[in-house]
Amino acid sequence: MKNKGILYLVPTPIGNLQDITLRALEILKTVDVIGAEDTRNSGYLLKHFEIGTPLISYHKFNEKKRSSELVKRLVNGENIAIISDAGSPGISDPSAEITQQAIAAGVRVEALAGATAFVPALTASGLPAERFYFIGFLPNKKKDKDQLLIRLKDCPDTLIFYISPHDIKSFVQDLHYHLGNRAITLARELSKIHEEYIRTSIEELAKGQEIILRGEFVAVVAGREKIPVSDESLQEQIADLHEAGHSNREIMDRLSAQENVSANRIKKLLYSVSK
Repeated sequence: MKNKGILYLVPTPIGNLQDITLRALEILKTVDVIGAEDTRNSGYLLKHFEIGTPLISYHKFNEKKRSSELVKRLVNGENIAIISDAGSPGISDPSAEITQQAIAAGVRVEALAGATAFVPALTASGLPAERFYFIGFLPNKKKDKDQLLIRLKDCPDTLIFYISPHDIKSFVQDLHYHLGNRAITLARELSKIHEEYIRTSIEELAKGQEIILRGEFVAVVAGREKIPVSDESLQEQIADLHEAGHSNREIMDRLSAQENVSANRIKKLLYSVSK
């Protein structure tokens, strides 16, 4: 029985061609076919690295049909690579459909490490990177966009968005309305000659801070700042939990974790409430 092929998800440079990995070049040279978001753009990339592997279009408008065709080829033993115009396939770019179909067909899927825009934007932003929430592009419909931003308002983690240059002004106004004033970094033209980081605040941008509206943007936005909980609020919660039948130990453990305060502080308040 013939072995099945391998599906490779191959990141491509987001600007600087030197960011492509040696493994990516080897895979692109040796697979049977490359599915590309834009065969013309990808053709320039392959020509630059002297890669003659055949290209076939694979984009969001033909993704379902093309995935079925390519998975049949994978099952028959061909190796296939999927690339996007820039960055890692699957990160705000097509590849989910073929990945799901390949897995369902028992085909091995390998995602290569490599270029993606949000990681350098986050790490160079100066904002916390321990935990973050990648959103990508906001929905086009106003209702969907508003609902998403309302949900994100109370998120304490750093938020990461992709934005097209013509959407920057409306994006800033939406952030200002739903999230209020926070620290924000706009990263533009990453890895290219005119790479720029604009470290500012949502309020300053909303006031009309001048920026060059050219190239793709990544916005890194500070999460919601946690407001310190007062003793009065904690005492009210302690009383409610006592009334609900919780023991002092349960109350101490629960409030300490929930409100991110020390167990000793809760212990002292428990004593004052019981006096």
